[in-house]
Amino acid sequence: MAAPAAGAGAMRVSVLSPEQTVYEGDATSVVAPAWNGQLGILRGHAPLMALLGEGVLRIENGRETLRFQVSGGFLQVVDNVITVLSERATAA
Repeated sequence: MAAPAAGAGAMRVSVLSPEQTVYEGDATSVVAPAWNGQLGILRGHAPLMALLGEGVLRIENGRETLRFQVSGGFLQVVDNVITVLSERATAA
């Protein structure tokens, strides 16, 4: 089943680790530590799969900037839905 569509101007983001769902919500922008550098994502981004490196995942939702420490895993962008599957993900 497809994920619900994000609101106007927003993307839907899920940050998952093997132990738990670390974050689920809307975002206006995401900056992720990809394997070979930082990856910025805004609404309307082309479909993408990326390997994650180690570093801070930043999620801006218009009210605040959330930070999560991630290490390894994958990031997928499809139709304004971002899924981060990380070997380790914790609030930073």
